[in-house]
Amino acid sequence: MTGIRRILMETALSCVILAGSFVLCLLIQNVFQNQTLIPAVFVLAVFLVSFFTQGYWFGILASLVSVLAVNFAFTFPYFTFNFMVSESIVSAVIMLAVTTMTSTMTTKLKHQEKMRAESEREKMRANLLRAVSHDLRTPLTTIYGSCSAVLENYDRLSREQKKKLLREIREDADWLIRMVENLLSVTRIGGQNVSVIKTPTVLEELIDTVLMKFRKRYPDQEIQVEIPEDFVSIPMDAILIEQVLTNILENAIQHASGMTELCLSVHIDGGEAVFEIFDDGCGIPREKLEGIFSGSQGKKPGLSDSRKNNMGIGLSVCAAIVRAHGGRIWAENRRSGGALFGFSLEAEEAADEQQPI
Repeated sequence: MTGIRRILMETALSCVILAGSFVLCLLIQNVFQNQTLIPAVFVLAVFLVSFFTQGYWFGILASLVSVLAVNFAFTFPYFTFNFMVSESIVSAVIMLAVTTMTSTMTTKLKHQEKMRAESEREKMRANLLRAVSHDLRTPLTTIYGSCSAVLENYDRLSREQKKKLLREIREDADWLIRMVENLLSVTRIGGQNVSVIKTPTVLEELIDTVLMKFRKRYPDQEIQVEIPEDFVSIPMDAILIEQVLTNILENAIQHASGMTELCLSVHIDGGEAVFEIFDDGCGIPREKLEGIFSGSQGKKPGLSDSRKNNMGIGLSVCAAIVRAHGGRIWAENRRSGGALFGFSLEAEEAADEQQPI
């Protein structure tokens, strides 16, 4: 959120709180014929303004406005200012004290929240560095070895042997490309001042794009698709959400041992679009479920025949992207066998809204 927009929103919020307090006090005075609650109402208003705004200025201004309002409308003689009334001075001191304490407390809490977010980002970066140092070394070594074998033994290798080595080089290079795409996405959403800019995206077009790219890499894998027949538009960064879907689908291909069925389902639940990808493979080991989106170090995709090994950084990237959109992501084992990965996005949102990281 930009500074000007934040100031305008906090100004509007402060005005609404103070105006509401003034109206409430008028009702208390005229309906209940009670004057004792009026200062308490304005103290509460000052507390709310201080709590929901940044810094001290809005709270201080709310304190001054409250003191003037009490002095003008709720202190005899009514609807005239009289600064010689001792109650006004006491009220001003109390409200300023409330403002100072509340603003100090909220500033401290926001600082702690900022430090916690920084700690989470640093943890994710450290996990990614560990994953990259392990994951990139293996395919690069394989590519180097295969290229050296072809160059040094070109005349002695048969045509089929050359094709086999070249296929392995292509597979490792393709995996490296996907790894770099994941790292670029993390870099894109990992900065302090970066926002995910959401634009309305037609669900059917999103799914078609994901399936087209997926089938180029895995032409033999069938995917059952279930999406609403009605027109559905969801605010999102389409490129990032495409990557989430692709990562989860590829995770099933690489780790769901014994899989015969792979499904992609999307449905609208209230104000959320719920995406679910599930299979009938080996499922997820129970000890891996809790930290499956943590981005811990894992082996190169394809090196394992089951989900006994870590899932690599792909799922960590998925979690970061979904959370940057303000959504939820989860994983679970199906009762009928296999695993289910799901995430949800807000389906009803302004087209130009930005969700800060």
